[in-house]
Amino acid sequence: MTTDTPHIAPSFDREIEALLAQLVLMSGLVERALVDSASALEAQDIAAAEKLIAADKAIDALDEQINLDAAGLIARRGPTASDLRLILAVMRTSASLERVGDLAKNVAKRTLPLAQARQVEGATGTIRRMAKLVAVMLEEAMRALTRKDARLAAEVRGRDVDIDQIYNTLFRSLLTHMLENQSNITPSMHLHFIAKNIERAGDHATGIAEQAIYLATGRMPEEARPKADFPSASKTVS
Repeated sequence: MTTDTPHIAPSFDREIEALLAQLVLMSGLVERALVDSASALEAQDIAAAEKLIAADKAIDALDEQINLDAAGLIARRGPTASDLRLILAVMRTSASLERVGDLAKNVAKRTLPLAQARQVEGATGTIRRMAKLVAVMLEEAMRALTRKDARLAAEVRGRDVDIDQIYNTLFRSLLTHMLENQSNITPSMHLHFIAKNIERAGDHATGIAEQAIYLATGRMPEEARPKADFPSASKTVS
């Protein structure tokens, strides 16, 4: 991504480009971590899960560097208007990506006990599908951000309801498994927390899309995010 108009100091443009390049790199690592954590879960691959847990340090390091560089830009350049909006959007996006990295790490952590537990049919495949959908949301939200594409960002924002619906359906399924057999309770609880982590990652992807809208228009979306209704326990059991 390039700034709308070149600055008097070319070095400022280069610093902005470098900041965005770090953010894109971080996004790629996070997207891969999310998909790989779900794949490790489905394959019950403990070695892969442990590798993903350790790899989260690289994501954290990038987040820290992005924030240091962004703060340095603000202090040295005193950006205003669209430049300041861009730097703030980068910092907020970096924070969202770091959180998604943590959520992917949490999925990997829960894979360790689940590898030794009773399997719940169909759940890990659904979680892997959720993770891939969220990874695509992240990728497209980042594209919207770097291109200042408010229309694409709005499309990504609207897809969060799809993730909610998959999560709600899986929740019902896991609850049914727990009611049918007590031995399913522990693995189903782990799987529920994993699915919730993926659903929250979708919320962060939506947040990045909102930052893209803010960057493109100067305003955050006024309408509430579309959300699927979460099933109440009474409706689920009946």
